[in-house]
Amino acid sequence: MRIAVITKDKPDALQTRLDNRDAHLAYIADTGVVEMAGPFLDADGQMCGSLIVLDVVDMAAAQQWADNDPYAKAGLFEDVKLQAWKKVIG
Repeated sequence: MRIAVITKDKPDALQTRLDNRDAHLAYIADTGVVEMAGPFLDADGQMCGSLIVLDVVDMAAAQQWADNDPYAKAGLFEDVKLQAWKKVIG
């Protein structure tokens, strides 16, 4: 099951993102369930959120993954949405 994890960073939280980026990327590599991922960019080209597509068993597994993301543990996000997603192209 594919789940899109759509996040929005808290205002003025770029440094929190940068401070936890290595741990976040290591978590992605270690868990092995991320099909694709990348940051959203604001008008100035700065990272301000994320889109992560997971391939997991169910929504509970996606929620567990999202809860244990180092970015989430660092309090980076203002909002997190998990949405089932169907891959059609790509």
